Amino acid sequence: RRVAAADTTLLILGETGVGKEWLARAIHGEGPRAAGPFVAINCGAIPEGLLESELFGHKAGSFTGAVQDRRGHFETAHGGTLFLDEVGETPRQVQVRLLRVLQERVIQAVGSEREIPVDVRVMAATNRDPEDEIRSGALRQDLYYRLGVVSLTLPPLRDRREDIPALVENYFDIYRARLGRNVLGIDRGAMDALVAHSWPGNVRELINVMERAVLLCNGEEITRADLPEAVTGDHPGVTRSVGASDLFTKPLREARREAAAAFERDYLIHHLEACGGRIAETARRAGVTPRALFDRMQQLGLRKEDFRR
Repeated sequence: RRVAAADTTLLILGETGVGKEWLARAIHGEGPRAAGPFVAINCGAIPEGLLESELFGHKAGSFTGAVQDRRGHFETAHGGTLFLDEVGETPRQVQVRLLRVLQERVIQAVGSEREIPVDVRVMAATNRDPEDEIRSGALRQDLYYRLGVVSLTLPPLRDRREDIPALVENYFDIYRARLGRNVLGIDRGAMDALVAHSWPGNVRELINVMERAVLLCNGEEITRADLPEAVTGDHPGVTRSVGASDLFTKPLREARREAAAAFERDYLIHHLEACGGRIAETARRAGVTPRALFDRMQQLGLRKEDFRR
C-alpha cells in the first residue's frame, strides 16, 4: 500500500509471465492516479526506429510516413501511469531521452523543438537481471537508478505454490462467466495436479490452462482429464491428445468438431503467446489474414489482451 500511495518510479523484476503488468495495474488502481489512464507499452515489441515516436510522439513530416502530428504515450498517459515493459530492450539513444523525461518532466516530440510538460508516474519492468544488463552495456546505469527508486521482485509461480489455488479459483470464475459454461467447480485431483505443476510459463500459462479446462469440461467439475498432459504428467496415448475423454461417448461428427476446435484453440494460443498477442504477427505465422484470425479468436473466446507481455 505504501508503494501504491507513493508517486515515485517503480521497477518490477521477474520472469516472463509472472504478472508484472497485472501488478503494475493493481498498484495504479490503488494509488492517487487511479482515475487517470494506465498506458502499457512493450519496449521490446516495437521496432527500434519507431519507439521514440511511440513514446514521445512526432510532428508531420519528421520522417517518412509521418503524414500528421501524433501524440506519444507519455502524453496519452498524462495524469496517470505509463508502464514500460521490457525496458531493458530499449535502445541506448531512447534511454537518454527517457532519463531526461524522468528528471525534467518534459518531452519533445520527434521533429519538434517545443517542450511539453507531462505529469506521469512511470513504472517499468524487465525479465532480465539489471546488473547483468548494465555490465553488458544494454542498460544505462543512471537510468536504472532513476527507474529503481523502488524495486519489487515478483517470484515465479513455482516459488509461491500457496497462491495457486486462489489464482485457479479466480480464473475459473472469470472464464466460466466469459465462456458461458455451466461448470460448478474443480475436483481435488485436478487441484492437486495444478498445485504440483512447475509452471514454466508462470501465471500466463495458468490462465491459458484454466481457460482451456473450462472450455473442454463437459461434467459438473473440472477433473484431471480436462487438464493438458503437460500439467498432469498423464500420457493417455495419441488418440486422447485432445484431453477430453468423454469425446468417445459422442457421435463421430460431433466429437470430430469438438476435437478440431480444441486443437485449433491450442494452436492459436501457442502462437499468440509467442507473439505477445500481436494479431498481424500471429496471423502471418498461422498463414491467415488478420481479419480471419480476429474473427476466429472471438468465436473461440480468445482475447489479444490476455497474451500481452
